[in-house]
Order: sequence, then C-alpha cells, then structure tokens
Amino acid sequence: MEKEGKVPELSELPGDGPYRIMSSNLEPTNSDKKGTPAASEYGDSNPSTTTSSGTFIGGSPKIGDDGRVNIDLDSRWVKTLSLLYGASDDKIPDDPPPEYSEISNDADPYSSWPLKLNIVIQIVGSRGDVQPFIALGHELCRYGHRVRIATHNIFEDFVRKSGSQLEFYPIGGNPAELMAYMVKNPGLIPSMESMRAGEIKKKRMMVEEMLDGCWRSCIEPDTLTQDPFVADAIIANPPSFAHVHCAQALGIPVHLMFTMPWTSTRAFPHPLANIWNSKGEESLGNYLSYGIVDWLTWQGLGDVINRWRATIDLEEIAMFDGPSLAETLKVPMTYCWSPALIPKPTDWPPYIDVCGFFFRNPPQYEPPPELSSFINSGSPPVYIGFGSIVLEDPKRITTAILESVQANGFRAIVSRGWSNLGSDGESHKDVLFIGDCPHEWLFQHVAAVVHHGGAGTTACGLLNGKPTTIVPFFGDQPFWGKMVAAAGAGPMPIPQRELNTEILSQAINYCLSNEAVVAAAGIARKMQSEVGVETAARSFHRNLPITNMLCDVNPNLPAAFCFSKGKDKIKLSALAAEVVLARNPTDAKHLTLFESKPVIIESRRWDPITGGGSAVLGTAVDLTTSVTGVFTKPMTEYRDDRKRRAYEESKAESSKSAKEKDDITNEDKSNDDGSSVKMGTSDTSTKKKMSAGQLAGASGMSIAMFAPKALKGMTVDIPLALTDGLKNIPRHYGETPRDHGPVTDFKSGATVAGKTFAWGFIDGLSDVVVKPYQGAQKDGMKGAAKGLGKGVVGLTTKTGAGMFGLFGYTSAGIAKSLRTAIYTKTRKRIAEARHTEGKWLMEKYEDGSAGTENILARFEGLRKR
Repeated sequence: MEKEGKVPELSELPGDGPYRIMSSNLEPTNSDKKGTPAASEYGDSNPSTTTSSGTFIGGSPKIGDDGRVNIDLDSRWVKTLSLLYGASDDKIPDDPPPEYSEISNDADPYSSWPLKLNIVIQIVGSRGDVQPFIALGHELCRYGHRVRIATHNIFEDFVRKSGSQLEFYPIGGNPAELMAYMVKNPGLIPSMESMRAGEIKKKRMMVEEMLDGCWRSCIEPDTLTQDPFVADAIIANPPSFAHVHCAQALGIPVHLMFTMPWTSTRAFPHPLANIWNSKGEESLGNYLSYGIVDWLTWQGLGDVINRWRATIDLEEIAMFDGPSLAETLKVPMTYCWSPALIPKPTDWPPYIDVCGFFFRNPPQYEPPPELSSFINSGSPPVYIGFGSIVLEDPKRITTAILESVQANGFRAIVSRGWSNLGSDGESHKDVLFIGDCPHEWLFQHVAAVVHHGGAGTTACGLLNGKPTTIVPFFGDQPFWGKMVAAAGAGPMPIPQRELNTEILSQAINYCLSNEAVVAAAGIARKMQSEVGVETAARSFHRNLPITNMLCDVNPNLPAAFCFSKGKDKIKLSALAAEVVLARNPTDAKHLTLFESKPVIIESRRWDPITGGGSAVLGTAVDLTTSVTGVFTKPMTEYRDDRKRRAYEESKAESSKSAKEKDDITNEDKSNDDGSSVKMGTSDTSTKKKMSAGQLAGASGMSIAMFAPKALKGMTVDIPLALTDGLKNIPRHYGETPRDHGPVTDFKSGATVAGKTFAWGFIDGLSDVVVKPYQGAQKDGMKGAAKGLGKGVVGLTTKTGAGMFGLFGYTSAGIAKSLRTAIYTKTRKRIAEARHTEGKWLMEKYEDGSAGTENILARFEGLRKR
C-alpha cells in the first residue's frame, strides 16, 4: 500500500537478518518522504557529521555531540584491540540458540522447588527500572523465597505497598537528579557545562553512596521490622555496579537482568556505539563496540569502585579486567524483552536468556469523568507523554503537539509528566492534558502512542497493539526506537532536539497508517503468548549452583557455614549452625563461612612482554604513590571529606525542595515504564570534619605500605604476570592452555605451582615431537614445518611458565593466605549477620515442633559416616 509516511522495510536497511536495524551505519531511508523523520543522532555513519569531544589513543574511538561512541574499524587502535581479544577468530555457531523456556503445565513449579533463599534485587534507575523487578519479586515469593528490593529511598512506599511479602532496603541516590543529568549528558562523556557545574563530583559521590547501600542491602536487617537478612543470591541490573563485587565478598551467585544489550555479540552493536569504515567487517565492529563502551565506562568509575572495594576487604581490580568482569566470570544474564521483537543472537552462550517483557498485574483504576468523556467523545486519541524526562524547553514541545493536532485533525491525550507539559495554559478542544493514569488501562483506549522510549512504556504499547513513535533522550531509548522501526510498528526514532510540528505530524501519520497498525497487531499477538516474568524466574533458578547450595541437614535451606572437624565436612544452614552451637558452643571453632559460588577475579595476561611490563609498571606506580602519598594522601582525604559533607548538605536541600514539588513528581507514578520519580534522600548521616590526627594517620599509612607493596610486586605480581603471559602464548595460534584451578590460599597455590611445573615440561617437550607430526598429517611438509615452529615455541613458553610458575603461584598462595589472615573485618561482619539470622530462625522454628531435634539427629548421623 503506497502512502506518504511509509517506514522503510527491513529489506531496504543495511545488514543481514533480524538485526538490520541495529547496523550502526544505518542512514535515514526515504528521508525525503513525508512521515519518515531523520534519525541522524542515532545512526549517523559519517564521522564528519560528529564533533569529537575527546580522544584516547591515536585512532581510538571518538565521542560525538550526542554522547555516542564513534568506532572506526579501520583505525590502528581497534585493530590492536581485536587482536588482544581475539574477536575475529571466534565463529558464530551454526546451530540456533535453544528454544525459549515455556511454563510447563505438568507440574506445579512453586511447590516442587526445593530451596528457599534470601534474594536481594539491586536496582538503580527510575520507577520504570524498578517496576519490572517488583513483578519478578512477586513471582519469586511464590517459590517460597524471601525477596528484598534494594533501590533508591524514594521508592520505599511503592515497593512495600505493592503486595506480596516483598521487603525493601534503601541504597541512597537520587533518581530524579540522575535523570536530569542523563538528559543533559546522554552519552558516556559529560558536557563541559556539567563539569563546570560540579555535577561530575556529585554523581561520583552518589555512585559511592549507592555502592555502599547495595552492600549493606546484602547483610543488614530490615529497616522497618529489624528482621535479620543475609543474601543467598543477588539479582541486579548492570547500572547498580555493586552486584559482582557483593557476590565476591559473600561467595554467592549473582544474576544480571536488563532491558538493553549489555553482552558482546556480532549481531548488533552496543546501543551507545556507532560503527563506521566497516568494509564488510560489521560483525567485528559490533562485537568490539561492547568492550569499548565498557572500557570507557570503567575509566569514569573504576577508581570509585576500587576505593569502595577496599572498604569490604576486596583487592583492587586492574584497568583491563574491570570493564569485562561480567563476561569474564560468565555471570548469567536475562534480557527482559520479547524474543518476538529481538531474537536471541546465535553467539550468546546458554547462560544468557531472552525471556520476554516483565508485566505487572494491571492495577485497579477508575478514570475521572473528564478522561472518560474525552475518550468517548470522538475517534481514539493519540497518547503523547515523556514521563520523568526533564525537557529543556517544554513550551516548545507543547506548541509542537498543539500545532500538529490542529494541522492534521487527530485528537491527543498528553501526559503532563515531570516537565509539566501544558502548564502555561495552552489548550485545544482536541487535546486533553492529564496527570496520573496507568498505561495498562489508558493504552487500551488510544490509537497510537508517542513517548521517550522507556522499555516499560514501549512494551505496554506493543502489548496493546499500538503503533509507536519514540523520541529518545538517552540510555536504551534509541535502541527501542530502532527496534520498533525495524518491526514496522513505528517510524525511525526522532532525536528530541529535532522534534517539531512537521516531524511529529509525519510520525503520527505513519502510526495511523494501515502498515503500522498491522505490524503492531502482529507483535501484540506474539507477545500475548509470552510469560516473561515466569520465564525469568526459571532462568534464575536454572543458573543456580543448586547442589552446592543445599544444607546437608536441612535441604530446604541454603548452606551458610561449613563444619570441618577431622574428616567431617558438613554444610550447615544458618539455622542448623545455631541449633548445633546451642547444644555444644565449643563447636564454633570448627565453623567457617561457606561460599556456594566463589567469585575468583584474576588478571588476564596475553603475553609475557605486555604482562610483565604492566606488572613492573604497576609496581612502580604503587611504590611512587606510597612515597608521594605522604604529602598527597592527607590532601586527598581532606578534599574527599569536604565533597562528602557538601554532598550530604545538597541532599538535605533537595529533600526540602522535594516537598514543594510533590504535585509534579507524583504524576504518572503508576505508568508501567515508571517514568516519574520522586525526590528523596538517603539515610546516610552527615559526617563530621576530619581531625588532624586522621589526616596524619593517612600520611603514615601511605608510607607504611611501601615495603609490603615492593615485596608483593617482586615476589608475586611480576613472576605471576610472566607465568600467565608465557602460558597464554600458545593461545595465539589456537591452543587452549591447561587450567590448573584458581589460587585462593597457600595450599591451592602450591598445588597449582606443582601442576604448572610438571605439565609445563611434559607438554613443552612433547610438543617438539607431536606438533610436527600433527602438522605433517594435515599439510605435509609445510604443515610439519609449521608444527616444528609451534613445538619450539611451546617448548620455550611452557617450560618457562613451569619454572616461573613454581615460584609465582606459590608466592601468590602465600600472599592470599596472609591477606585472608589480615583482612578479617568483612568476614567477621558476614559471620555475625549469619549467626544473628540463625538465632532469629531458631526462635521461629521452635514455635512449632521438634524440628531442632531432627536437625541434631541428622547432623550426628552425618558425622558417624
């Protein structure tokens, strides 16, 4: 059907398969046709149209005016990165990904699930980011889990009044300020205006506050009931940042869930990246874009995270290891979008799932008479709303809406949102400005929707079969705009700065066309058969190390301690441990904290030259810092203290102003995308000024660390870097090095050292014979020559790794044991929290029965084996 406003078909777009729209060199197609707004901010392939605000290495990525990363695949920097990561050698598997999970009707999954866990769900973001996890929390409660939502303080009522048995823990941070900051700085590099205003310092302080809040959410009692709580598993969205680190400190599983791609794939680039000069290498550029964006993100927050890690007795993470922790550790990831809209890429591993959108149960809602009358008085209106987005010029947007309605003859319902659209008194007989109204109800009564592209609002609109125009501002919003356009259910996303009467009219005309209506209806049919929340809960359960988590005496509870005496090694829950200690308190010396999922973070070394060089440089920097820290450390501590106090004062001020804005911030509070947020403050009290003694102590501590850092560098870091670098040389010609396990203490260090030495000489010597033979079998004399070269390299590197490893791994084990013996504060705090929880459970457990006697009987039975 030929009609003005036709959106480009998938066949007209560059790239292959269902991901064509994500090709970063996407240019507006048919841009001269009415109804197809340009999307230059979100898909410009021409580097000349973008102004760089920063470069890092010659030929490295540049940041455009829109905050997105422009990656030149032809640059030396990216080519080097591709060699380091070996991205171009990995093949996309021919087999399709496994079928998406279906909910079985053969058995009740809730009653059959054996293990009841304490689960903390950590979320940073707006109400729209929190709301899907409330739906997930309700689902997990049905399995018998105890679920705590850890998010910003202002969402406490929203969580606690949502029903079920969900608990809440405040982590601090102000999502309204974060939202305003993101609108001003939509990409990775902040604007000069934000830097001059001191916003960067404030946001870094806020991140530090939230990191600490996330950690406390894992081990501290409920702030309302004071019921003890220690997490057995963590679910989090990636922007919460603390997830992997909290899991490492506790030794528990972590599972990430998100609404936009955060895992490297060749199918499409990172939503914040543009690729150009691909020359047929789009898949490589797509893959590398994730690492580049992660690396840039880590540069801004790595020091904050490492400083916070030190407060919970964790070691610092190296610059090249921090950005890719989730992928390196193979942390399970569940993506909360519909596979009908974006299928799972074939190169994602089995521990990554695409489960469908998270929908809550529709709230009870009775529309006001004015709204009902408007809906029933004419043709279905178009919904227009931007939720919590702080528009730079709301009057301009309001004018564009009114002029578009007048010029095209459609009707509109406009959500005032946080920008309070229509507040200047503008009006039109075919436009109704509204406040709070659930999208689940409203979207059943409109013809199309125009919004900022939050995942929740996008999902709700598509579920109801409504064509969608997205005006993105930051984050995953451009991503959803492209996905909707790819499916034909809306035009290309409209950059918010380009929104005007003409472009808005073109977009809405396309949404009202038959093509868009049919496409949106097709998506709705597929989505209505999905069960996103249930599938996500199953994904979480499927990725748990369930066997290792079970208590040996009470399999319905997770193990918290390990009882070790002689040959006895028995896993005990917090309850079982307290029952055992109540009978015989001297057994406490045989109890140690149990880690159901140890998180081992090791530095990666690609070769002995860069590995050894970086270790030498790192040691030199550490020693220099220790010396200069005598003078700089007190100044830094004093400056940080001033920042902390200033931040606390600003939070107090924003708390006062929040009361004056309640009528605005509560608007749209029931929207499923959560577009609105309230102002709030954390419960962190204002800190006192640092004393002179504290400043002197900071100076003394700095120089005191000189000798330990020198010893560790020379005996651990440098030998270990050389060992790992030598071990990984064969990886460059396709061979996978032997993995002898992690080094966690002296015993494991000595074991790994012995295996590395023995197998290093065995493999090195055998390579001289085996490699030429294998090469000759494959390619004759040419293959034999290549094999001989590999054999000589293997002989040199593997025996070298064996010799260096004999010393390096042993010394690393000693260093680990010493660190464990010295840094005990966090482990003691966790153990204390576990014991407190166990006593609380024992009091509850004793209300009913002889359960404690059964626990003791099973415990003694295991000891007699």
